[in-house]
Parts: sequence; structure tokens; C-alpha cells
Amino acid sequence: MPTNGLHQVLKIQFGLVNDTDRYLTAESFGFKVNASAPSLKRKQMWVLEPDPGEGTAVLFRSSHLGRYLSAEGDGRVACEAERPGRDCRFLVLPQPDGRWVLQSEPHGRFFGGTEDQLSCFATAITPAELWTVHLAIHPQAHLLSVSRRRYAHLCPREDEMAADSDTPWGVDALVTLIFQNRQYCLKSCDSRYLRSDGRLVWEPEARACYTLEFKAGKLAFKDCDGRYLAPVGPAGTLRAGRNTRPGKDELFDLEESHPQVVLVAANHRYVSVRQGVNVSANQDEELDHETFLMQIDQETKKCTFYSSTGGYWTLVTHGGIQATATQVSENTMFEMEWRGRRVALKASNGRYVCMKKNGQLAAISDFVGEDEEFTLKLINRPILVLRGLDGFVCHRRGSNQLDTNRSVYDVFHLSFSDGAYQIRGRGGGFWHTGSHGSVCSDGERAEDFLFEFRERGRLAIRARSGKYLRGGASGLLRADADAPAGVALWEY
Repeated sequence: MPTNGLHQVLKIQFGLVNDTDRYLTAESFGFKVNASAPSLKRKQMWVLEPDPGEGTAVLFRSSHLGRYLSAEGDGRVACEAERPGRDCRFLVLPQPDGRWVLQSEPHGRFFGGTEDQLSCFATAITPAELWTVHLAIHPQAHLLSVSRRRYAHLCPREDEMAADSDTPWGVDALVTLIFQNRQYCLKSCDSRYLRSDGRLVWEPEARACYTLEFKAGKLAFKDCDGRYLAPVGPAGTLRAGRNTRPGKDELFDLEESHPQVVLVAANHRYVSVRQGVNVSANQDEELDHETFLMQIDQETKKCTFYSSTGGYWTLVTHGGIQATATQVSENTMFEMEWRGRRVALKASNGRYVCMKKNGQLAAISDFVGEDEEFTLKLINRPILVLRGLDGFVCHRRGSNQLDTNRSVYDVFHLSFSDGAYQIRGRGGGFWHTGSHGSVCSDGERAEDFLFEFRERGRLAIRARSGKYLRGGASGLLRADADAPAGVALWEY
């Protein structure tokens, strides 16, 4: 049976980019390493692990091979070791511009080079020994202060971001990491950037750019003056403090951002737990009591709904639905059936959830009619980053079309109307479908797309033609897939 897993720290995977903008790659053949790849794919992803012994050395494990990077005394490098030995130990030396230098701990030499001429034999640091860290995780997440155990969120009234929330509830808790010019920016849900003095600004200026550092599996954000972001004062305002070395106060976890949704029933009222444990469609506005965290089980593809009051929806006697379960079980799992702009929910008793005359929800229907259909709206992605099997979705240079295989990403703006979404890109142009299944991003009028949440962290996007958006060999986004699977599923 699925576990609760409400707060799951993301495993930090990253790529290393050299001075010629090529990624460190671990090859299956001969376990060789090179720096030839122009983009971040599976073979270019690495995980940083602490050395099992005492000290400051770290290990670099290839996500693709599950093997460790090593450097011998004569400078030869490989990614062959199944278990980390002495030659696998490296020291990470952060440089003033944010890049890393990797030094073999046992041999004292520096790792670098170009193409297939990589070695760990340099006795001095040159541009060839400098590496930029490029995170390979999906960039939209929740940011948790390690010292305060509180989540960062946008505070519109105070015009700041603060780490003072017990739970990452609502759209304000969404943080998007923007990678540019070898550094990262923190973007709030209203598309502003966090500056190191705590102010929110509309452009990614120098003081809104940070160098990433890793410490014991946690992240630290160093500003252009060498100081680190931290929650400051009783309110936990995020800004650069005085420290020039990251301690516990300056460390953060990134947690997976599950979809948070509101549901509207046939009576045009929001499903809510405002008036008690019974889940009812009886509210006219969407606030915390009308917001539910939705998780999809990877095995069964069924979903759970978790309320702001701390309980899962669960099936009770006579088909009633209450938000009282503290653990995930068979009775908290619902099967979703996508019906165009609406969704139907089937409970563990095999019956559909419907709205009764008094507004309460109950799983008592054998067939789907108007009372069994709900409008489901995603609320915590006002800005959207999409990643497919081959990479991120990004505008194609000099074109109105969209690439699906990029290691960099564009941020798109999302709006909602009557069960459908409208996607707006760079310059304010809307996504629209053209001839032969093409998808373009320069529409003057909004076109409706349907989102179907099919797997954990992945959705399918259906165009007005009924076809699904997909990536593929051409690297272009197209609306010609018949089924919501494989290249037609998008991490969001």
C-alpha cells in the first residue's frame, strides 16, 4: 500500500559543465568519461555523496551507471568503480565566480580538460579545471529551512519571502529555480526574483543571482558578495546574512511540490471541509479549506486528496466521504476518469463519487452523470516548467515553435477557464495548434488545453483536436499522440 510521503526531499542530481560549455559524461562503453555533450541528458547526470570516512572529501556517482568517478595517481580518470575506493575521493573547491574545482584528495591534482582528453593531473587551476553546477531536477519545488524547519513562501503584504510556514500550503509556497549565466535565481509564484537584501524584483539582476553550494546533502545560496541566504529575524525573512561560510541557518532542503487543487461540483460550489469532517460542495470561494493536496500512487495510478485540516479523504459507512484518515489506505484511494473538461472519481467500493442534494459527497453512484462530474483546477502552478523524456520545453531560437529536448527551460504562464488551461509564453503569445499537429507559441488568442494528471508528478496535455502533446525524435513539440503515455507525459 502506498506510503504517505507528503514531505519528500528531492535527491539532488546535477550536471557539470566545463569552460567550453560541454557536460561531463559517463559512457557505458569502457566506463570512460568525456566532456563532449552539449546538453544535459541521462549520461550527464551525477549525484554528490559524502565520503563514508571522516573528512571533507566527497564522491561523484553517475546516475546513469551507478558507478563512481575515480582518478589514479597518473591522472587517468574513469567511472568504473562499483564501490568507492581511495581514488574516488575528491575535494570540491568553490571559486569566487561560483564554479567548482575538483581536486583528487589522495593525489592533490586537479580534474579538467576538454572533449575526451580529461585527466586529473593538473598542478594549477586554469579555465580547463573549472566546472559549473547545473541542477538536473525539476526546478519547481518547496524550499525548507533546515534550522527552522519552516517553509519559504511569498508574503504579499510584506512584499518579501519568509521561512515561517509549518506546511507548504497554497500557491505562495512554490519556488522556481532559474538557471542563467552559470548561477541560480529564486523566482516567487508571482514571477519576481529574490534579491539578497530581501527585496523582490522583476528582473534577474546581479544581486538576485546566487551560486549553489552543497553541504551534507543540503543546499546553500551564496550571493555576489560571498554571503549566504538565511531566514532572518522573528518573521524568518529570506535575505543574505553576515556569514561567509554556510552553517545550519544557511542550509535548505528542496522538497517535491505536489499538485494542489480545488474542485467545483455541479452546483458550481467549491468542495470544502470548512464545516467539519464531511467533504461537501458548499462554498463560494477558494481558500485553504477548499484546497487539497493531490498525490498519485505510482503503481496503481490512483490518487489521494489531503486537506488543510490534516486528513485524507476516505470512504466511510454508507459511501460517505470524510477528511479524517491519517494514513493512506485502500479507502483513501480514488480512481480518476478524465471526461474532457471534467473528471469523475471512483472510490474503493467501485462506485462514483457524487454530490448529494445537501452538497455532501458520497460514493454511491454506478454511472456518471452531471452530479458525478467535477471541475478540477491546479492552483499551485501559476508559472509552469515542463520536462519530457528528452529534456525541457523551451522556445526554439528564431522560431515560433517549441523544443522538447533542451537542458535549459522556459517558464510559461498558466491561466484557467471552465476546466481548461491557457498557456502563455515569452512576449505574451499563447500556445496554439497549427497544421499537421504543430504547436506554436505566438498566438494572439488563447487556445484551450486539457490537463490530465496521469502519473505521480506527470501530466498529459490534450489539444482541441483530441490529440496529446508529445516530444519525439524531431525535438519539436507536437499535438499528434493518440495516448497519454511515454513521450506524451510531462513532468511539471
